[in-house]
Amino acid sequence: MKLYNLSANDTSPCVVLKFKSCTIMMDCSLDLTSLKHFLPMTITDQPRLMNLPKWHLKDESGNLVQMQELKECAGKVFVDADLEFNLPETDLLDISTIDVILVSNSNTMMALPYITEYFGFKGTVYATEPTIQIGRLLMEELVQFCHNSPKNKSGGLWKKHKYYQQLPGYNAGCETSLATWRNCYSYDDVQTAVSKIHVVGYAELVSIFGALNVTAHSSGYSLGSCNWVIGTEFEKVVYISGSSSLVTHPQPLDQQPLQDSDVIIFTGLTHAPQHNPDNTL
Repeated sequence: MKLYNLSANDTSPCVVLKFKSCTIMMDCSLDLTSLKHFLPMTITDQPRLMNLPKWHLKDESGNLVQMQELKECAGKVFVDADLEFNLPETDLLDISTIDVILVSNSNTMMALPYITEYFGFKGTVYATEPTIQIGRLLMEELVQFCHNSPKNKSGGLWKKHKYYQQLPGYNAGCETSLATWRNCYSYDDVQTAVSKIHVVGYAELVSIFGALNVTAHSSGYSLGSCNWVIGTEFEKVVYISGSSSLVTHPQPLDQQPLQDSDVIIFTGLTHAPQHNPDNTL
């Protein structure tokens, strides 16, 4: 088994497990950290945002160029254009070679329309019924927000000519991920992606090509959330996503099936500074 981490950061889990018989993607979260480089989207025109000073950069000849899509606010430079989201990394692995996607909860499926509609994915997606319904609502809400408040501006010029290399330090970190930034998907993309998801129940054994068995078990995190157990003839792999031992409205965390595993993959561990990391684990 080989493991590939396609996550842009530790807050957007997207892990790929490559077995001899098949390739499985665990979650497909949408990284929202790119939004900190954009001006806020507003339903109505805001004079304060519209009148912000434009940022000047130097071209190859050393002449100052006024960038229409870059504006300065409080000493920082922001992009005044339609929002773009950071997609999972695709350099490590060809998305079209993935056979199965296992979704843990509604928050970790926000990048699904990109993967199913734009990267040549032809495999199968599995998730619980509440995860599908809540995830669909979240994706539709995102589409509605982005398309109902458009700036009708493309922010590609400053990326195309690598003007971003002249931006202040606050924007320096975006250089490594600019190639994966994409505008929001459409409403039709959401409906098509959701139609490709197969419903799975807790403790239901699902066979993958007769070589692997995957099972979803309640994680206690949200309605329909689950941890996945992947079993082969020789090993047991457990994928633990967002989980909670608190007894609230979701079904309680089912810990027994996670025991006696050969490999455990953790995502979504708490970042609470008052807790010791060893105790958290």
